[in-house]
Amino acid sequence: MDVKGICPIIATPFTESSEVDYESMRNLLRVLIQGKCHGLTLFGIAGEYYKLNDQERRQMIELVLEESKKGNVPSIISITQHATELAVKEAQHTEEAGADCLMLLPPFFLNPTVGALYNHMKLVGEAVRIPVMIQYVPQHTGVPIEPATFARLSSEVENIVYYKIECRPPGAYITRLLESTQNRVKIMAGNAGLQLPEALDRGAIGVMPGCSMYEIYLKIYNHYLQDNREEAIRIHNALLPMLNHILQSTEMIIYYEKKMLKKRGIIESDYCRMPTFTPDKYYDRLFEEYYEQISAYLD
Repeated sequence: MDVKGICPIIATPFTESSEVDYESMRNLLRVLIQGKCHGLTLFGIAGEYYKLNDQERRQMIELVLEESKKGNVPSIISITQHATELAVKEAQHTEEAGADCLMLLPPFFLNPTVGALYNHMKLVGEAVRIPVMIQYVPQHTGVPIEPATFARLSSEVENIVYYKIECRPPGAYITRLLESTQNRVKIMAGNAGLQLPEALDRGAIGVMPGCSMYEIYLKIYNHYLQDNREEAIRIHNALLPMLNHILQSTEMIIYYEKKMLKKRGIIESDYCRMPTFTPDKYYDRLFEEYYEQISAYLD
């Protein structure tokens, strides 16, 4: 299956006692599929993958693969292990389980060199046959990588065909990566779609945002495909105040994504495993104001 369009990062619902709430997760997956999202992405950074144990990860993978196959949408599972040997084994296991695409977050603990990151990505890509997407998020990895390096990687490993670009700013990087590969690779935007219209203008084929406001992203994307760029930008502008507020830190966007999902009746609890973001009354008041402004687009 081709990966394109709106492929949200799946939030991890927890109960109030901090257990993974698989029933809420199943409901979330079905809502996203019935809402016409183009794919499901598991273990993105906003999915709190770093707060899960191995058994929870296995059960969540099984659930996503089950629901994505029922809904006939591609499943994208992120490989996040820092050790190359473990990442290779996890990639192979996830392929065998039935994933349609792997997203690979290069290791970042203790700031590995570009050469070490390249070797990691190459070995994981060569270990599987399904498509691989590289997540380029240097604010987390701490290591900038030039587009020419990714162009070389994709020329050496033919199934590394996708890149999720969320460096800051991402626009020129998207253009340079596409130019350096003669448009052979495919780009997905990240960073909550903060620069989504520009990314689409530059050749991106979709975005991987949080899942709580998926309808807004679908509206932006669909208007853009229909050559109604002006309306796409108008809706995106309506979204920006909320994004500007909740994107101040990773834990902050996770916290408010879950508040929205609970408010909308999609998950039972907005619990986040600790450590987590702690708001004050002013943060919450701004959130409610911005939520009211975008609520008309959430249908």
